[in-house]
Amino acid sequence: MTNPFALLIGWVLDLLFGDPQRLPHPVVGFGKMISWGEHRLNKGAHRKLKGALFAVSLILLIFVATFLLRYLFSKLPSPFGEGMGVRLLFDIIIIYFCLAGTTLIREVRNVFLAIDRSLEEGRAQVARIVGRDTSELSAQEVRTAALETLAENLSDGVIAPLFWLALLGTPGMLTYKMVNTFDSMIGYRTERYRDFGCWAASIDDVANYIPARLTALLMIISEKVIVNSEQFATARSGSLFSFVRRYGKNHASPNSGYPEAALAGILNCRFGGPHYYFGELFDKPYIGENDRELTTDDMKKAIRVNRTAEVLMVIIVFLSCWWM
Repeated sequence: MTNPFALLIGWVLDLLFGDPQRLPHPVVGFGKMISWGEHRLNKGAHRKLKGALFAVSLILLIFVATFLLRYLFSKLPSPFGEGMGVRLLFDIIIIYFCLAGTTLIREVRNVFLAIDRSLEEGRAQVARIVGRDTSELSAQEVRTAALETLAENLSDGVIAPLFWLALLGTPGMLTYKMVNTFDSMIGYRTERYRDFGCWAASIDDVANYIPARLTALLMIISEKVIVNSEQFATARSGSLFSFVRRYGKNHASPNSGYPEAALAGILNCRFGGPHYYFGELFDKPYIGENDRELTTDDMKKAIRVNRTAEVLMVIIVFLSCWWM
């Protein structure tokens, strides 16, 4: 059980400061562990088996270690009652580190500011947040990549961690970040990672199945909130549901297409298409049909939708923690 005020404080910290740049971050540590193991195990025979054992072992290790640490901290004396001292602080820190809403929005905003200055600056800025090759992207492709990432990472960086927090507490939340880090590093269908990373990618697919669809739903609800408050001229919610059902499957990932489709429907634009990853061309299907020019106003609206969906999810998880 997670104290709902730990969630509130951790979320406010992310809202105010984003990712702590000068503090050790667990995701950075996860990345180093994965990189160390991948370089030593991803060679020779039985790569699929080695990748499976490596992924499952590290994921279980993080869950068990976090669970035990939290249990030990709950036993430490506190003037505020059992579990309300060090354990509460531990939960706040984990929640703060696991949420990436503010940093993501900041990065996407910086991409649009950079592309307004020059194409090269835009390419360099978007390379910070996407895995695809950016050296040959046009200005439109830079903006599209940034908004696709905004939608996809609303699920990966906000909604999914909060979903697993509600389900399994901070051990589940931190373990999800390990799962997602695995996928972001080795979950590609390239020659190097196809076998070794297939289990990591599959585990991530399972972990994100519900959160990705929940993200799309929250985005559609958020669009209605924004329409009602600001009179934006956009599609009705029924049309958006149909749009997401139609285009949500147009993605290499069984999950990422749903939040991307939700944002493409809200903005009445087109995402997807062929992209290069690690020098290999991946011909992704398109999400949407209106290949119009994206603008800074689209970015601002997408950020408002993002933030509203995030607030709705925080409220849902806060209430679930309160009642539990």
